Amino acid sequence: MVNIIRGEINKPASSKLLSDYFEHKEDITGTLYLGYPIVGASQGGYQIDALLVSKEHGAIIFNLVEQTEVDLDIEDSQDDIFNKFRSKLLQYKSLTKKRKLTVEIGVATLAPAWPSHLARVDNDYPILLDINHLDQLLSAQFWLENSYFESLISVVQSVTSIRKRTQRSYVKEDNSRGARLRRIEESIANLDRQQSAAVIETAPGVQRIRGLAGSGKTIVLALKVAYLHTIHPDWLIAVTFNTRSLKGQFKQFINLFTIEHKNEPPDWDKVKIIHAWGSPKSEGIYYEFCKRHGVGYRDLSAAKKLAGFNGDPFGEACEEALQKVEKVEEYYDAILIDEAQDFSKSFLRLCYEIIKPGIERGKRLIYAYDELQSLNRQVMESPENIFGTDLNDRPRVQLQNREGEPKEDITLDTCYRNSRPILSSAHALGFGIYRQQGLIQMFEYAGLWRDIGYDVVEGSLESGCFVKLQRTGKTSPKFLETHSEKEDLIQFEVFENRDQQSEWLANEIEKNICQDELKHNDIMVIHSNPLKTRAAVGKSRELLLRKGINSNLAGVTTSPDDFFDENAVIFTSINRAKGNEAAMVYVIDSDECFAGADLARKRNILFTAMTRSKAWLRVSGCGEAMSGLVQEFLEVKERDFSLEFTYPTEEALRRMKLVNRDMSPEERTRISQKEMNLKEIAEAVKKGEIHKEDFSPETLEMLKDTLL
Repeated sequence: MVNIIRGEINKPASSKLLSDYFEHKEDITGTLYLGYPIVGASQGGYQIDALLVSKEHGAIIFNLVEQTEVDLDIEDSQDDIFNKFRSKLLQYKSLTKKRKLTVEIGVATLAPAWPSHLARVDNDYPILLDINHLDQLLSAQFWLENSYFESLISVVQSVTSIRKRTQRSYVKEDNSRGARLRRIEESIANLDRQQSAAVIETAPGVQRIRGLAGSGKTIVLALKVAYLHTIHPDWLIAVTFNTRSLKGQFKQFINLFTIEHKNEPPDWDKVKIIHAWGSPKSEGIYYEFCKRHGVGYRDLSAAKKLAGFNGDPFGEACEEALQKVEKVEEYYDAILIDEAQDFSKSFLRLCYEIIKPGIERGKRLIYAYDELQSLNRQVMESPENIFGTDLNDRPRVQLQNREGEPKEDITLDTCYRNSRPILSSAHALGFGIYRQQGLIQMFEYAGLWRDIGYDVVEGSLESGCFVKLQRTGKTSPKFLETHSEKEDLIQFEVFENRDQQSEWLANEIEKNICQDELKHNDIMVIHSNPLKTRAAVGKSRELLLRKGINSNLAGVTTSPDDFFDENAVIFTSINRAKGNEAAMVYVIDSDECFAGADLARKRNILFTAMTRSKAWLRVSGCGEAMSGLVQEFLEVKERDFSLEFTYPTEEALRRMKLVNRDMSPEERTRISQKEMNLKEIAEAVKKGEIHKEDFSPETLEMLKDTLL
């Protein structure tokens, strides 16, 4: 089967002929790229019209010709693209044997509008006019050394530059954690089908990319920026986000990928890696909007006053700015948003408004998100609700995946970071699947479980029905869990007090570095309560320093825009951990996420922290609350990491949202006082100090209707 990836190419007739042909080829395993790849040459990036990469035929480049005029330089143009592509492949040792390239390369010109007498298939410089000629071309080229297929795909997709960053030549032991980590990183060689589509296929309007933690959303967006910047060097492109530590990651990836495409770094005047909020001291989408439109800017303190406790400060600030501007200036050609689940629809609308309209169906806004990683209880609404209606009261944005066109709505269901045991455990604890008191939260749309890679093993994904869910080998690749014993992949630890936890943590990190052959930046320590992180991690960092191990506290001892340091273990709050990953992740003081007010937010923190791990996970805490989390983990572990529960009804979903909602301190105090009053009344009735007959029938009926 051939996967069709549709990049930007302005040759509709020939590209449609090619895609229609390969869509029905069942005897070929590979991918047809349209408008991709872009080959770095001495004069910059050279965009290939179409490329077939398959196990059966190797690489076949198609030069697409739409006009009727005959090009007499066919041989020169085919030689030129052959040499450019071959030179690119020769740079990679993984595609050579001794001095020879192991990949079979063919080049053909596809010109369906040319006269039939010009066709020549059995020739060193083939010219194809129709489907029959394509059949003849394929029958003439076979690839015998297709064991190099995965390496070829990796080079074509430009992901080899990512792997260069993670070489581990220092590893000496064959089975140390460092050695096993190296094998994991080598196994994550290529983008999958959905990721490739998300990178290369750019809809003319809004595009939504949904994916669970570890599905590669950040890498996909960085590749997409590099691709768009290379084929549209005159465009002003912004990539924005909530977590400031993502800035360095985006800059590194976009730089790598752009050099891969055109042999030179990006034009940073045209590519802006910009925070969502911003301030007079740092660039931000919102601050830039206020400055350009002469609108008053609100910092966090002012925005909090505007929103009140239960409001969203940043969302309210964006909404206020939009309301104050009659005519919005459009100055970006494309905006890409990471972590969109952390933003209100006001910010997404603000981004939409400042984008120039494209030639076809709208404005190029690409937003990526994972709803369960929301730390502020934002719920992603439908595109119709986010972007509103036009003057004719029709939705401005309606996402559709039309056949033969770039996808507007893409779901990344395969997780390449977390193993099945880690991801399923994170979902179990995040939703409270095995919590004695019942579920804490749940997707309102039941089908989303399938979208994110779970199969229904028993029961049904319907309101009020029992269901048993498991991740598949496709959506949770086996190599992510077979590198170590299951007992070693994920462990929960209970301590009597914080000092014991700190001693254990320091000893484990020392062992990771001195015995396990892990680097300092392979380790991440996440504290469960952002308000306490700075004070809570002090003891552990002090113990590490005594052992000669350096550490950083993200955003305090490092720049807000940086995260990892090769020579220091990173300690962090969950807010700065988002978007980052590490081989060994320690989540400490996890007992704070077991119960209490704002429980859905606390469990989202726990889920997000657990899913930072790409190999091993340690979750620790103290006391009975931590023992409660351990019990929930043991329940999912005993079921071989499947999720079994009764899907809540609409009424149960409503109640969950109410019980586990965020509350202000004043609201909590008021509720506590009322509860005390009810307890006092109940005790008085029980002791006979008052009798229920002392209350009016109206009061009793009201209590009965309201509370029961």
